[in-house]
Amino acid sequence: MDRVADSWSALIDQLYEDSWNPALQRFRSPFAFRGMASADRDLSSGLIRLAAGRPDVGRLEAALLRNFRKYAWTQATLTESTWHWLALAQHRGLPTRLLDWTYSPLVALHFVTLDPATYDRDGVVWCINFVAANQLLPRRLRRALEEEQSDTFTVEMLDRVGGLREFDALSRTPFVVFVEPPSLDARILIQFALFSLMSSPTAQIEDWLRSHPELIRRVRVPARLKWEVRDKLDQANINERTLLPGLDGLSQWLARYYRLAGTTAGRTEGKTRRAGPRNVRPRKRRA
Repeated sequence: MDRVADSWSALIDQLYEDSWNPALQRFRSPFAFRGMASADRDLSSGLIRLAAGRPDVGRLEAALLRNFRKYAWTQATLTESTWHWLALAQHRGLPTRLLDWTYSPLVALHFVTLDPATYDRDGVVWCINFVAANQLLPRRLRRALEEEQSDTFTVEMLDRVGGLREFDALSRTPFVVFVEPPSLDARILIQFALFSLMSSPTAQIEDWLRSHPELIRRVRVPARLKWEVRDKLDQANINERTLLPGLDGLSQWLARYYRLAGTTAGRTEGKTRRAGPRNVRPRKRRA
């Protein structure tokens, strides 16, 4: 069941809930976060959406990754690691079985409020306890985490398992691991990114979570709260300019920042206000 935040402070409290780690005596949250603009969207991977119900999802996955490696070789780090290529493909927009998450609840909120055209509907932040989820992994993977004293995998740790086929064969029971991608560029570092990886190309993390409801909570962001969340994130310097370094991110930030509040899907509803910086004022027209 969703938790509905009725204010900014309630939203922050709910996202940071259970972050105290008594073993470390520090506030270190065991949750990964995924923000979505619409609460009605599911957690289907890009691969499953592309497959659109076809029975041979595994073949589709292999073909996508094989051809990505073939054509992207000159633009990528030379490596034979399947997991490095899979992470790179996901990062560059190829449909894969991976899903994007972040350690940062504020980054998740950025993606909830990224597009003002969606401000007429509730958003949601999925929160999954990935540390507790590790207890449900096959013994070989749990041992790998214990040896590294880590709560997440790296591509190097997965390389010891083998490729996708060997990984999928570790258990007949579906499981999910969380993987920190290699530092492919600054965007991954700044967004504090990690990926979820299911044990089958056809497995849905949402189906898996229904069997383990104790690991998940959904924090609903009401549509009426989105403008306030967006403005406060901008003031905290959580925006396209900082999370997508470069001119593309800068342009996206400016286009969104100067959009009129109350404008939804190309419509202006009710009163509007300028969303731009306070120290920038429109020039007076000359007579």
